[in-house]
Amino acid sequence: MTSITDVNFVVVDPGNADLLSLIDRLDEDLKSRYPHETIYVVDFTDPKVKEMTFVVAYQGEKPVGCGALRPLDPDSTVMELKRFYVDPGSRKQGIANKMLLELEAKAISAGCREIRLETGIKQPEAIALYVKHGYRPIDLFGPYIGDPDSLCYGKELF
Repeated sequence: MTSITDVNFVVVDPGNADLLSLIDRLDEDLKSRYPHETIYVVDFTDPKVKEMTFVVAYQGEKPVGCGALRPLDPDSTVMELKRFYVDPGSRKQGIANKMLLELEAKAISAGCREIRLETGIKQPEAIALYVKHGYRPIDLFGPYIGDPDSLCYGKELF
């Protein structure tokens, strides 16, 4: 088994092949849990996608996870955690914990004071991760308002 210390996090551009492959696997997982119309994807054709920060987790040379931060306000003081995923074969090794901390550190260095996120009611592993890291339930926001499958969480960064 590869040690968590062998995992590196690399900031990549939105067109990165490893990132897009991981997001495809994430979407397949979500489609197996939810109706397709309730999956909130990132529109990679939108020019605003360049405002996002994308990270890929590599275990050795193998891409095993990804996550992104999207500014929710013009000053980037509030960001949304998006497209957070660890490949099932690489779970239970602390990769998600370390990647979440890495993304929080990137948010702080960009001047962010709060991270918000949306996850689904059928993702208990994600909910547990976020709660463990101090995320608290918040009102549904943005496109998630009114979605019975959505749960939103937030965390103030210090």
